[in-house]
Amino acid sequence: MVEKKEEDWMQRKWRPLMAMMYMFCCLCDFALFPILFTVVQFWEVQAANDAFRQWVPITLQGGGLFHVAMGAVLGVSAYGRTQEKLGGAAQNVITPTLDATPPVISAPVPMPQVTTGFGGKAAPPAAYQPEL
Repeated sequence: MVEKKEEDWMQRKWRPLMAMMYMFCCLCDFALFPILFTVVQFWEVQAANDAFRQWVPITLQGGGLFHVAMGAVLGVSAYGRTQEKLGGAAQNVITPTLDATPPVISAPVPMPQVTTGFGGKAAPPAAYQPEL
């Protein structure tokens, strides 16, 4: 009996940890920090305390590149994990290869009729025009 080599915990758990980290960042940046930012403003004792400032999400700086990158990482890793489950990561996974043999054509393909258009250049045949 062949025993499978034990994987490191990081190799097994990086996908769920990455998803939990992204969820934690979104929760903090869009729920927790705005509430705390508003609460802290009540403790200010400056003269111009009547105008409240609004929380600007940190992860949306730079056009939201953080969310685009995390979406790509999580999407590709989920797709890769699905392919591992479907193909069997421990079994022989078939990978596409380039074949040097040309495809075989069984019968000659008829060429479409070509007519000449304006200026003597090749043009497709005219479309059917119903009588009005």
